[in-house]
Amino acid sequence: MHGKAAVVGIGESKYYKAGASPHSALQLASIAIRNAIDDAGLVPADIDGLVTFMDTTRQHAHLCSWLGFETLNFAANPMSGGGNLCMAAINLADAAISAGYARNVVVYRAINQGREGRYGRSRGAGFAIGEEAYRAPFGAGVPAIWNALLTKRFMHDYGISQNALAEIALACYAHAQRNPRAVMHGRPLTREAYDNSRWISEPFHLFDCCQESDGACALVLTGAERARDLRRRPAYILAAASGMDSKGALWAFNDPDFPHRSYRKIGKQLWERAGVEPSDIKVAQFYENFTGTTLMALADIGFCAPHEVEGFVAEGALRWPNGRLPLNTSGGNLAEAYIHGLQLANEAVRQIRGDSTCQVDGVELSLAVGGPATPPGSAVLFSRNP
Repeated sequence: MHGKAAVVGIGESKYYKAGASPHSALQLASIAIRNAIDDAGLVPADIDGLVTFMDTTRQHAHLCSWLGFETLNFAANPMSGGGNLCMAAINLADAAISAGYARNVVVYRAINQGREGRYGRSRGAGFAIGEEAYRAPFGAGVPAIWNALLTKRFMHDYGISQNALAEIALACYAHAQRNPRAVMHGRPLTREAYDNSRWISEPFHLFDCCQESDGACALVLTGAERARDLRRRPAYILAAASGMDSKGALWAFNDPDFPHRSYRKIGKQLWERAGVEPSDIKVAQFYENFTGTTLMALADIGFCAPHEVEGFVAEGALRWPNGRLPLNTSGGNLAEAYIHGLQLANEAVRQIRGDSTCQVDGVELSLAVGGPATPPGSAVLFSRNP
């Protein structure tokens, strides 16, 4: 699969605060997919593959008819999870193209939390079965609490302060001020406002938590040979990785590497497959449902040792234009929109094309990493060259 497929089109709907969209999730998906196909210089009849993730509520087959796909040769949805699967969906599309199952594959995600219900809320009482047996009886009813438990232990083990979490939030909000698509565009964040915001679940303040959004985004992938002849500069998929360790999915928190999750394995796979190292990366998009788990992923995927992570992110190191690793240059889940993280891949592609609103100079490699706290994890490394 090494460089055999490329992203040639990206698109999105307007991004809304949760509950503000006038469109259903399926309508939002249609808007984003049409925009991505048009961006690639293709027409709907050219599409013969469709991949989404974390979604059993949509009538996906309807999209093929509504949009005018001539035939569908490949369809997929990765295994259980949430935003951890956003890059796994791209991996599946890459695999389909590399294996010859499809020529042009759309990857998309659409959310309407206003109609479906908020993802971050408690789902209420009931039988505490499966993983809920380890959480619900003790009051851990929402993702903010589950991820706070991971983060608090990580901070304790490696001597990390609140300053490190604040650096991620401040970087994302700073980048969103340059991005007109961002829901938080025009709403800058200061360190004083961050510190004064209410606690959600310690160590998370309000601004450590991702938005809740309505919207959709999409990407079009095709083979490397065809990609050269299309409208846009291709973002070639140099390498991808998805997976976890054997006990990595245990929410009882009794896996041997607790509080670390999926990204040690993902990092090892990704760098070996790509033939590069973290030090070769100038810009990265990391899923941040919460700032703390993003810190963990930065360390686990190999940018620094866990005890070095606070120094790695300090003093604006994650901020464009002068930081060592500009992070989430469109605003990310925190400040652009929460489309389950897939919009991070669109921004990674923009960095390859050279048209990000926080464009890093001389980008040859652009990294996108899925949600770090829920296994299995996933990541994609895009390249300017095939």
